[in-house]
Amino acid sequence: MTDEPTSPAGRSRLARAVRAAIVDITPLRTGRGFRWLYFGQAGAELSRQLLIVAVPYQVFVLTGSSLLVGMVGLVQIAPLILCSILGGTAADAFDRRRLLLLVEVGMTLTCVGFAVNTGEAAPLWPIFALIAINAGITGVEAPARNAVIPALVPYEQLPAAFALHQTLHQTAQVVGPALAGVLIARHSLTATYLLSAVAGVVTAVALLPLGPQKPAGASGQITVTAIREGWQYLRSVPVLQQIMLIDLNAMVFGMPRALFPVVGTVVLGGDATTVGLLHAAPGAGALLGAVTTGWVSAVRRQGRVVVCAVVLWGAAIVAFGLTRNVAVALVLLALAGAADVISNVFRNTVLQTSVPDGLRGRLTAFKVAMSGGGPRLGDAESGAVAALTTPTISIVSGGLASIAGAALIAWRGRAIWNQSTEAELPPPPPPLLEEPTAA
Repeated sequence: MTDEPTSPAGRSRLARAVRAAIVDITPLRTGRGFRWLYFGQAGAELSRQLLIVAVPYQVFVLTGSSLLVGMVGLVQIAPLILCSILGGTAADAFDRRRLLLLVEVGMTLTCVGFAVNTGEAAPLWPIFALIAINAGITGVEAPARNAVIPALVPYEQLPAAFALHQTLHQTAQVVGPALAGVLIARHSLTATYLLSAVAGVVTAVALLPLGPQKPAGASGQITVTAIREGWQYLRSVPVLQQIMLIDLNAMVFGMPRALFPVVGTVVLGGDATTVGLLHAAPGAGALLGAVTTGWVSAVRRQGRVVVCAVVLWGAAIVAFGLTRNVAVALVLLALAGAADVISNVFRNTVLQTSVPDGLRGRLTAFKVAMSGGGPRLGDAESGAVAALTTPTISIVSGGLASIAGAALIAWRGRAIWNQSTEAELPPPPPPLLEEPTAA
C-alpha cells in the first residue's frame, strides 16, 4: 500500500516531483537586492510588451499595410544590434545600476512621445523614429541587467535566478499583450502608451535601493579591443555560433508577429482584443514551459533538445497559418511558445557553460543582438512576403523554412547536435593590444 499516491510515501514522492518541476523561488526569498531588481524588471517587461502590440496596431490602423507593419521591426534592427554590443561592453566598464537608470529614463520618454503622437492624423515618421530609439535602449538594458544578477545572489542560486527572470518575461508576454488589446479596444492607444511610461517609472524607482553596482576593475570606457575580444571568442567556438544561428533562423522565418493585426482582424474576423490574444498566446505557452523546467538539469545532450524544439516551433507555426479557428490558433501559438522557451533555456545554458566568466557580458550581448534582431527582421520578412502573396502563404512558408534551417544547421554544423554537458570549456582568446582611444 505504500506505493499508493495517498500513502505518506506516495505523497512524499509526489511532493518531491512537484518541487523538482516548479521553478525555484529561493533567490526571491533570500536576496533583498534581487527582489528589487526583479520587481523593477516586471515594470520594464510590461512596458515593452504594451509597445509590442500598440505600435504595430497603430501603424496598421493608419495605413492598412502589413508591409509597413513589418517595417516597424526592420527599423529596430540596427539600433538594437549596435546598442546591445555597446551595452554589453558598458556593463563591464561602468556602474551597472546607473546605466540601468539611464535606460529606464529613456524608455519612459519614448513612451511619452508615442502617447503624444496618436490620433487619426498622426504622422508615421515619429512612430518609426521612437521605436528605433526604444530598440536601442532595450539593447543596452538586457546585458546590463544580466550582469547585475551575480552580484545580488550566491553563485549556487544563479540558475534559479535566471529561471525566475525567464518566468517573469513569459508572464509579461501573456499579461502585457492581452492588457494592451483590452486597453486599445476599450480606451485608446494614448492610454496604452501612458501606462507603458508609468511602468518605466516604476522600474527606475525599484533600482534605487540596489546601491552602486560598479564592476570590479571597471575601466570607465568602452574600448574597441574589448568588443574584438568577445567577437574573437565567438568565432573560435562553433557551438556558440550554431545556437545563435538556429535561433536567428527560427525568428526570421518563423515569427509571423507582424501579421497578427491582419490575421486577427481579417483572417480570423476579430478585433483589437483578438490581436492582443494572438500576441499573448506564445507567452502563455512559454510561461507554462518556464514554470515546469525543473527537469532540464538532467539533460546532457542539450543541443539536440534545441534542434528538436525549433522543429516543433516551426511545425506549430505552419499549423497556425492553416487554421481559421481562433481557439485553435491560440493553442498552436501557445505550443510554439512552449517550444521556444525550452530552446531558450538550453541555449542560455550552453552559452553560460561555454564562455569564461570574463567574457560572459560581451557574449551575452552578441546573443541579445541576434535574438532581439531576429524577430524584428522576421517582421519585415513576413510583412514583405504577405504583401507579395497572402498572409497564409507567408506564415506557412516561414514555418517550413524554420524546420528546414534547423535540420540543415544540425546536419552541416554538427557541433550543436553533438554538444554535451561533459564538453570541456574552450580556452579564452589571447589578449589583444589595447586600442589607444576609447569608443
